[in-house]
Amino acid sequence: MAGRLEGKVAVVTGGASGIGEATCRLFVREGVRGLVLADISEAAGMAIQAELRQVGGDVVFRRLDVGREAQWIETMQAVETRWGRLDVLVNNAGRGGVLIRPPVEHTTEEAMDVSFAVNAKGPLFGMKHAIPLMRKSGGGSIVNVVSIYTMIGDVLATAYAAGKGATRALTKMAAVQYAKEKIRVNSVFPGFVETGMTKDLHAQPEARRHRLDLTPLGILAVPEDIAYGIVYLASDESRYVTGSELVIDGGISSR
Repeated sequence: MAGRLEGKVAVVTGGASGIGEATCRLFVREGVRGLVLADISEAAGMAIQAELRQVGGDVVFRRLDVGREAQWIETMQAVETRWGRLDVLVNNAGRGGVLIRPPVEHTTEEAMDVSFAVNAKGPLFGMKHAIPLMRKSGGGSIVNVVSIYTMIGDVLATAYAAGKGATRALTKMAAVQYAKEKIRVNSVFPGFVETGMTKDLHAQPEARRHRLDLTPLGILAVPEDIAYGIVYLASDESRYVTGSELVIDGGISSR
């Protein structure tokens, strides 16, 4: 049987770990024709590239700092040269960390700049330079990984939420602007996920308990929980879905 992504060419940012890595693995399992695994972590990216090639995936690792527009231009040129089309873009790369977690009155200009460079400018540049190639391909699907922190308030992650909130708005704008060209743009809203980015925070008993208490299902997500939603939005199963907000949060937003 054909995979759900058979024949499609995709780019996944932040593909060397966490949600991005799980997405790349599922994309190969679902028969993607070609895949760019983009990340700033070269050693991890190259290792995953080698592993996925062993199981038959046409996977290319590419170092990409998503906040630098010139690197996006080069990446899309490489996609067109190798495969001649682009069907799916997953803007997953994100920046968290201690710097961008403090409450409003302690949030610095540096923290806002760091968050917006990756969490907002990255998806904007990705869409900007993917859309022309998707147009040539007759359409496509863009999936922006946002955050539950754009739907709820909390004691942490002020700058992070602001950057992700910008991408939530950009998703709606792009969905309307390019719908007639059969380019769908949707967003995924993960709850609290066990990834490398959250490892240190979740190792703190008080922080972990706080997040578990906020989650009605009472467990933290694993990356595959989010990646399955991304596969759906990337596939033709969601052909009538654009501008949507797929919440995968264990019930947090329903509190």
